[in-house]
Amino acid sequence: MAAPPGVPRHVAIILDGTGRWAERRGLPRAAGHEAGALSVREVVRAAGEVGVEVLTLYSFSTENWKRPATEVAALMKLLGRYLVDELEELARNRVRLTAIGQLDRLPAWVRKLLRAAEHATRNNDGLQLVLALSYGSRAEITQAVRLVAERVKRGELAPADISEADVAVGLWTAGQPDPDLLIRTSGEMRLSNFLLWQIAYSELVVTDVAWPDFRRPQFDLALAAFRARQRRFGATAAQVTR
Repeated sequence: MAAPPGVPRHVAIILDGTGRWAERRGLPRAAGHEAGALSVREVVRAAGEVGVEVLTLYSFSTENWKRPATEVAALMKLLGRYLVDELEELARNRVRLTAIGQLDRLPAWVRKLLRAAEHATRNNDGLQLVLALSYGSRAEITQAVRLVAERVKRGELAPADISEADVAVGLWTAGQPDPDLLIRTSGEMRLSNFLLWQIAYSELVVTDVAWPDFRRPQFDLALAAFRARQRRFGATAAQVTR
């Protein structure tokens, strides 16, 4: 599957604003997460329809473990339900589901459902949906550096020969194209420890719309903003060849 011209191969989204969305409506924060799950379904469907190859959703960060235990438990319950209830939808749309992050920190029952969903969708040939769960970019880069250090220690690699490719192969996203487009909802102007290595040349779109209200029209607007950009990758327009 190759993205059509003008469509980003890889879209990454920071799903932000679910708790504030609920609080503004006098609802428990869990209600915002529930509403956000509907946005996940619609955006996954939209991404597949327009020809995006990879969609990475920042669903739960390493920092999110610091939230109140009741909220974390509600998020894990919602994740587990998604992994069960959405399998038919993923199969119908040929979506292959994978996950990145410190997955060993997830509850055992969630890991079991995650492995089952990955196995059930492994042969789907459409959109690759990547859930970033218990994910932190600094932890990811640190792990990649450790792997390089082990190669140096074994004598397989000289320090002077270490390349960007040697680091990238140790990232959880190894084998995926870097994001062409990074979307952040709810208006916050920060990266929140998300794909810091991979987004070096990503186009950024920040919207004030909270994630529970981010649906197909908002996704289409982000894609339109991407198409309007001139991507230079540090070069002049005349030098860009990709």
